[in-house]
Amino acid sequence: MELKSIKDAFDRVANKHKLSHTKTHEIVHMLSQELDKALSLMQDTQLDHKSILVDAKKLFTDKSPAAQLDSAEKELNVALTKYPKVLEKQLNPEIAKAYRTNAEFDTHVVNQIIANFFYRQGMFEIGDCFVAETGESECTTRQSFVEMYEILEAMERRDLAPALNWAGANSERLKQARSDLEMKLHSLQFLKISQGQNSQEALSYARKHFAVYADSCLYEIQKLVCSLLWDKNLEQSPYSEFLSPVLWDNAVRELTRQYCNLLGESSESPLSVTVTAGTQALPVLLKYINVMANKKLDWQSVEQLPVAVELPEEFQFHSVFVCPVSKEQSSEDNPPMMMSCGHVLCKQTITRMSKNGAKTSFKCPYCPTDIDSTRCKQLYF
Repeated sequence: MELKSIKDAFDRVANKHKLSHTKTHEIVHMLSQELDKALSLMQDTQLDHKSILVDAKKLFTDKSPAAQLDSAEKELNVALTKYPKVLEKQLNPEIAKAYRTNAEFDTHVVNQIIANFFYRQGMFEIGDCFVAETGESECTTRQSFVEMYEILEAMERRDLAPALNWAGANSERLKQARSDLEMKLHSLQFLKISQGQNSQEALSYARKHFAVYADSCLYEIQKLVCSLLWDKNLEQSPYSEFLSPVLWDNAVRELTRQYCNLLGESSESPLSVTVTAGTQALPVLLKYINVMANKKLDWQSVEQLPVAVELPEEFQFHSVFVCPVSKEQSSEDNPPMMMSCGHVLCKQTITRMSKNGAKTSFKCPYCPTDIDSTRCKQLYF
């Protein structure tokens, strides 16, 4: 949520605590010095002990250490009292306000999405339990993800046989997707054989499997073969990069991505992406809803948000653009156009807003910027 507000409130508490500690230390030190001074004077039998005590009492009364301590502690307590309220406000907002009561959900579709999420995360027992309790039919992707995780678990054990078999069976589809996964897997198998100090077997493996990649991966093949010259001391060689576990991590990520791609699934869980993006957009949405409530406007009747919700690049998908004003899908004759303020509308919408070119400027429907229609730029997705 608003982490800056929480940090500012925490910093205020920390600063007040530091000041209170410093003030307390100063007062205690002052009292200790005055008491030591009075005791030192009282050791002199020539002086009046009563007057010494009266002077010390007067000094303590004038300094009023208790009042100073109370003042410092009061400021700290005020900051401590406000901090939980900030946490409560920022970390426990009433997110139900952001729910559209008129939204309709297909329960079957939602259940399938949730089950699919469990299976693609490898949580098969939880997925099976969820399917059984909801009374849904088995998710169609379950068996495919079982196979994927069997391959990934084998790779964790440094067993590449299942991965190579799957890549070989889908070789043509991987080539069409322009993936070098098969080459990566063969490279890892080659390195695994060579690190077993069996150079002849590694060369035989290279002759058998690297020839088809000679045109596209020649430099990489040359490096792999040359690494055999350092098979007994690879970590001290120019090819020490081949010992990095990052190579295996990259292969696992690429296999997961391509497996999901060939399965017709996105590389990231749609449910996970939706929840993460929604969480990041929620603070802006809640703030907007509160503003609407103060103005006594109905959130449920709004068709689109009049405020921009900024999301990171990984949550921006532009395979299809729909004009937020006309609700029309962009086309070659009606392409998306970016205005000088950064907002995007379809070309026909901009033409209508500029009165078919009768005037060159108009107000952006999303911000108060004056837009020059002649300066709008076409976007290509």
